[in-house]
Amino acid sequence: MILTISGLHGTGKSTIAKLITEKLGLQYYSTGQAFRDLAQEMNMTLEKFSEYAEKNPEIDKELDSKIIGIARKGNIIIDSQLSGYILKSIADFKILLICPLEIRIKRMAERDNVNYKLKLRETEIREKSELERFKHLYNIDLSDQEEIQDLYDLIIDTENLTIEDVLEKILSTLE
Repeated sequence: MILTISGLHGTGKSTIAKLITEKLGLQYYSTGQAFRDLAQEMNMTLEKFSEYAEKNPEIDKELDSKIIGIARKGNIIIDSQLSGYILKSIADFKILLICPLEIRIKRMAERDNVNYKLKLRETEIREKSELERFKHLYNIDLSDQEEIQDLYDLIIDTENLTIEDVLEKILSTLE
């Protein structure tokens, strides 16, 4: 089984993906973590690395190749903003989590123990950079809800749901 879980930063995709991994005995891979690791290896902040990746498309292409190779082994959940798109022809089930910006920022600020305004600024810069990169590299507009909805088998708004509620919705749909 190949599952993908996608969504913007702070929607809960990594938390949910890890829980699904435990419940279903799947492997787990996060391109977000791989991206953060690359930024750290290059001694760059996420903001700076996002800007760098904008000018160096080989970063995204390298991550894409890695995702596809890992996914083909099966028995995995891929946690990535674009996994539903990148793996659309090989994934068995594609999940998208959505949530309003204010809620996402609040969650990430609490998780990372940082100021709300700082996290808002960082996220806006990062997501603007990502939207531009994804549009340029893949001709996909993540802000176009109609285009996005056609890619996924299940879309969940996590704003007013607990982690358990989201997990239950996914698991019951997969049964």
